[in-house]
Amino acid sequence: MDLDLPPLPTELATAVERFAEHLDVQRGNSAHTRRAYRADVTSLLRYAVRHGATTLAAIDVSTLRGWLAAQSERGLARSTVARRGASARAFLRWAHRAGLVPTDPSGRLASPKLSRTLPVVLSPDAAATMLDAARDDAGAADPAARPAALRSWAAAELLYGTGIRVGELAQVDVGDVDLAERLVRVLGKGGKERVVPFGVPASRAVESWLAGGRPALVRPASGAALFLGDRGGRWGQRQVREAVHVLAARAGVDDVAPHALRHSAATHLLQGGSDLRSVQEVLGHSDLGTTQRYTHVDGERLRKVFVQAFPRA
Repeated sequence: MDLDLPPLPTELATAVERFAEHLDVQRGNSAHTRRAYRADVTSLLRYAVRHGATTLAAIDVSTLRGWLAAQSERGLARSTVARRGASARAFLRWAHRAGLVPTDPSGRLASPKLSRTLPVVLSPDAAATMLDAARDDAGAADPAARPAALRSWAAAELLYGTGIRVGELAQVDVGDVDLAERLVRVLGKGGKERVVPFGVPASRAVESWLAGGRPALVRPASGAALFLGDRGGRWGQRQVREAVHVLAARAGVDDVAPHALRHSAATHLLQGGSDLRSVQEVLGHSDLGTTQRYTHVDGERLRKVFVQAFPRA
């Protein structure tokens, strides 16, 4: 923790602020991402100062390796150490391009190898059970509870039917959804916009929410948000997560978070015959290697996917 620690030297503190501004203005990173980068870079710089490197130019590959080794010794997960290493690389690359350091020492820094395990996913049957239960709950709810039930059903169908992130879902506006063409426009990481198709079940759920749920919650200050909370404001990510957990429990399937529905959608699309590039576009991955997490590799060839169709298309 950095609480009660002395401030960084002026040069280093200014560099952190300039880097955060770069992430915001040039890269369009979210506030959450900027906070993570800032925390990682600050940790590196505090380590460097403790070990005698009080200027950016004094940070070398030995400093970086020592810092990462210290993270591992603290028992942090390999994925966390890898993320912090990526933050340090991004910062030092930026510092070199900005003329703050003569060379970028992170180019010689090796990345820890990560296990490429397939994310936990629901089976197609379990996903269908959960979503069908959400639909049934919405249909059977009393008038007072019906808007919330319709909201949960529509959100779960969109998360699974499109594979979008929970943060993307929370930012969708009514005008971003085209029910006639069954398309939704979302703003992904780095401010990248993409249009994602969805199937008939998601279309029916969203249409039901717009007709019988959202009007009951809308307030003068609600704005254009597709999903509204109980007080009429934009439905937040935490509330979406809670709703998905509740749906899974009510349906009697394994407890899942919204991101597991994204993993499930990707896996089921590939099993249904979709190619990697198409799934990459749907998920908004900048790197095809990220999408390949959802495949099993046999030597240099991907295993053949199942020929069944995506169950909610």
